[in-house]
Amino acid sequence: MKKIFTSFVGKFFGGTLILGAVFMPQAIFSQAWAGPAQRGAAPETSVIAPQMIPESAALMKMSFAPVVKETAPAVVNVYTERKVRQRVDPFFSFFGRGIPRERTERSLGSGVVVRSNGVIVTNAHVVKGAQELRVVLADRREFEAKLIAEDTESDLAILQIDTKGERLPVLPIDSDNSLEVGDLVLAIGNPFGVGQTVTSGIVSALGRTQVSDLANFIQTDAAVNPGNSGGALVDMDGHLVGVNTAIFSRSGGSNGIGFAIPGELVKRAVDSALSEGKITRPWIGARTEGVNAVMAEALGLNRPRGAIVEEIYAGGPADKAGIKRRDVVLSIDGTEIFDDSGLRFKLATFSPGYKAKVEIWRDGQTRTVSVRADTPKESPKRNQLTIEGTNPFEGLSVVNMSPALAEEMDFDPFASGVVISGRARNGLSARFRFRTGDLLLQVMGQDITSTDQLQDVLNEFDGERNWQIKLDRGGRVTNSRLRF
Repeated sequence: MKKIFTSFVGKFFGGTLILGAVFMPQAIFSQAWAGPAQRGAAPETSVIAPQMIPESAALMKMSFAPVVKETAPAVVNVYTERKVRQRVDPFFSFFGRGIPRERTERSLGSGVVVRSNGVIVTNAHVVKGAQELRVVLADRREFEAKLIAEDTESDLAILQIDTKGERLPVLPIDSDNSLEVGDLVLAIGNPFGVGQTVTSGIVSALGRTQVSDLANFIQTDAAVNPGNSGGALVDMDGHLVGVNTAIFSRSGGSNGIGFAIPGELVKRAVDSALSEGKITRPWIGARTEGVNAVMAEALGLNRPRGAIVEEIYAGGPADKAGIKRRDVVLSIDGTEIFDDSGLRFKLATFSPGYKAKVEIWRDGQTRTVSVRADTPKESPKRNQLTIEGTNPFEGLSVVNMSPALAEEMDFDPFASGVVISGRARNGLSARFRFRTGDLLLQVMGQDITSTDQLQDVLNEFDGERNWQIKLDRGGRVTNSRLRF
């Protein structure tokens, strides 16, 4: 019999707000709330329900135990280890006791078995920098795990353990986006390393984008604490609706605001990792920005909504679909878009090549276009160059920037030019503190557009002792003169 959870608010008595709750089967729920007219009483205008007393032992014994028994075996603990070299105090180095020491850092998180052959999903921050990964099942068996793929932006990582052919309990992923505010959910994980723990709550909000640039988080008041990261958020049907990933807290403990990555993004990440060996995120080749109240009024929208297109990547999916600058993306496949993060999240749930119906606002009218979601392309080709000769760049490895490379390096996908991808320790370039990720904009007053063009400039000025360069480091553009 389906169970229904109802909450109600009583009246103020002496300044105190009386709160109550009832948990009962649907049939009894219908009778108890039939209304005074059906029971022969005079009609009342109040909709406040009276306090209810369980009418049988069966009602008193109702619990989440059946859901927990079904889902908990698929939730695992994830243990990580990494070696860290400690810095040497210069004072002890002076006395000959400056030998660097290594220490082992250990961390704990949770994970969810999503394939019976041992595929596990967890958070990327749980496995970050791990040199050793171990997974402990609910029955306490331990396995070494290997990392298949991870994506720091979505904060998801996919692991694999060797089960020797054994089939493990799994949690089916709910990717239908059917969750609603007020739905009951359970959070299962290993908070503080005390062992597997289950907490209950409701979905308190959906589509939270302030926590990340990508995910539309599920917000829940189920207690989530350190160690719950990567654990399961399940509904009353025993489906994985989200992966717990963050808490909002000033104290470090649960304050009733936890966040989970939605199941539709989790499913896409798992499918991508297993089929491609990495987690790919399609894009449409457009830079967008959320529409605020002022912009909405100027654009003729009835309220702030959507993401306005600020820039189009030439030859990208949006360009091919006929989307233009100043268009506002209102919805994708029927899902309303509220800001840039929501747009990127929805795209991340698609497989490359999927054609999405995109509703846009242009010139005071709505239009629908078909956009083929695709992965960023490596155009131009990297054409890696290791620089030689008598110049301050000697020993650097450089490549052509492209949308695909920008995705790998967490760069702006609209960036172009030549980026430093590596540096030799003993080259002339080691003197000038170049960094991986520096984008070369100009050399000797000439704009740098490709590695071939950079090589031509270096050949032209080979042997020169004074060099003028312009580079972009993390969005900060600097002009420098180098002498050697």
